[in-house]
Amino acid sequence: MDGRKLGDLEIYKIAVELAGLAWQVFDILPYQYKFHIGAQFLDAIDSVGANIAEGFGRYHYKDSLKFYYYSRGSLHESKHWIYLLKTRNLVTPVLYEMILKSLRSEGVKLNNFINSIKDKINSE
Repeated sequence: MDGRKLGDLEIYKIAVELAGLAWQVFDILPYQYKFHIGAQFLDAIDSVGANIAEGFGRYHYKDSLKFYYYSRGSLHESKHWIYLLKTRNLVTPVLYEMILKSLRSEGVKLNNFINSIKDKINSE
């Protein structure tokens, strides 16, 4: 994809940072919540970066686009889980705000990236 590496993509870098923040949340959860809401949250956040990686590894833009859409869906799922963690007092306000801010930023950047891929498809 234009000679770039996956690690060069800003949307991938943010996804990796988000995964690290999610791990911090998981780490402080009481045991009884780790393998319920905690695991769901980790899976959703990890799926953002995993789908970006899978889409990046696809040969055709049209094929890669569906994985970027999956990533966007996982991003919205992550927003749901972090909101529930907040409402259940299972995440600190500071960590909640950091994650929500990163999720919002990632959403904008991911939408812009998706639009750039769609532009490339339309110019083929």
